Amino acid sequence: MKTKYIDLIDQTYDFPQKEFTLQNNELQFHGVDLMELIKVHGAPLKFTFLPKISENIQRAKGWFDQAMKAHDYKATYNYCYCTKSAHFKHVLDEALKNDIHIETSSAFDINIVNHLKEAGKINDHTFVICNGFKRDQYVQNIAQLINKGHKNCVVIIDNYEEVRLLDQVVNTPFDIGIRIASEEEPKFEFYTSRLGIGYKNIVPFYNKEIKSNPKVNLKMLHFFINTGIRDTAYYWNELLKCMKVYVALKRICPTLDSLNIGGGFPIKNSLAFDYDYAYMVDEIVRQIKQICDEAGVEVPHIFTEFGSFTVGESGGVIYEILYQKQQNDREKWNMINSSFITTMPDTWAINKRFIMLAINGWQKEYERVLLGGLTCDSDDYYNSEQHLNAIYLPKFQKDKPLYIGFFNTGAYQETIGGFGGLQHCLIPSPKHILIDKEGTEIKTQVFAQQQTAEDFLSLLGYIKSPQVQTDTGSNTTPLVALGRTEHPLPIKELVTSPLK
Repeated sequence: MKTKYIDLIDQTYDFPQKEFTLQNNELQFHGVDLMELIKVHGAPLKFTFLPKISENIQRAKGWFDQAMKAHDYKATYNYCYCTKSAHFKHVLDEALKNDIHIETSSAFDINIVNHLKEAGKINDHTFVICNGFKRDQYVQNIAQLINKGHKNCVVIIDNYEEVRLLDQVVNTPFDIGIRIASEEEPKFEFYTSRLGIGYKNIVPFYNKEIKSNPKVNLKMLHFFINTGIRDTAYYWNELLKCMKVYVALKRICPTLDSLNIGGGFPIKNSLAFDYDYAYMVDEIVRQIKQICDEAGVEVPHIFTEFGSFTVGESGGVIYEILYQKQQNDREKWNMINSSFITTMPDTWAINKRFIMLAINGWQKEYERVLLGGLTCDSDDYYNSEQHLNAIYLPKFQKDKPLYIGFFNTGAYQETIGGFGGLQHCLIPSPKHILIDKEGTEIKTQVFAQQQTAEDFLSLLGYIKSPQVQTDTGSNTTPLVALGRTEHPLPIKELVTSPLK
């Protein structure tokens, strides 16, 4: 009878997979020896595997390139990164290696854009797509960017007043897009997205507010579905309605030449994940071209704003099982040494699923468990509702540490959880490691140490804030190498200040 954890995984899923393999009955992630990381850095531990960011960008570029060639599509594809998914410098630095563009959501995003320009990471020809509802500071920051000569800033209009507000502070002609307020799925709790302008109102809005204004060039129509890019009748119907608006606008607006289909590519949330990205891209390109050809208008340049798809699959969190509580005859609670609410808030807020696997103990017998966090909040748990199936892990033994990993957690969790700030029940944020790869050599760097009592006391006003070190950008310490051989070499920790 097969009762070991490795038997369970092998019988349930196609395993090993590209990113998940075993060596000496211990889990590896993209060739990174996770137990070695734990030996050096401890747990709980967060990490970002930087090469996965570039890999996913290149995958998407390849799918669109292939589809456009297959359908003789006479326009360009532009990959934009949705910065709200993860604003961190190491994420932007990695993403921008791949000749991409940026989508912003709020005022301070423009400060990041200015920093990237000063560092030479982007230039005036990089598209900056300014999305979101625009308060005064956001409008002022956008105007400053355009007035200083950023040629490819496209401001996506979210409401009727934004054109007028921009016109008052921008000194030169500027490009805008209009966001369509898409209709939500029938099961959604409201009918129409709060973002953008309704389908029927866009052409009248253009004729009334934009057409006669020589400073304003309508360049882009912006289309985004809250539930993402999926092969459903709902998605294709909304795309068709969007294209009807595009065709109507194109016939009266010669400057319109781009269609932004937003983000929404799903990321792998299970070892059984199955999504045909290439088919979806091919079908999107085919339908756009077919509708434009039938209407006799030029096909638009296609923009996407992939956020979770860009950065999500680069992230992971490692916990240690501290203790097991048998609460009744059916429920065994494995208590982790951190909190789900603070480290993976999406599991608590929207029951989001992530891949969860044991890191060691694969040769032990398995048992069904629930996972509980350290806070005194009854909602601090991860169970079968989030995990899709019942949770099984190697049997807990108090004298033999058991470690588990959650994977593809790289999007939104730090910003929603309040990185560097107060945490629920003052459970500290874990240490955060950056992982890079050169050939077969793995390199790591400490991005942030685990929060201390002094950090919390400072935030709470009990002690004075420590002196903040100014980042000059010139004293970054190289990533430390992890030797990759058949028998991995020990990991030597790099002692360095957190990156800014």
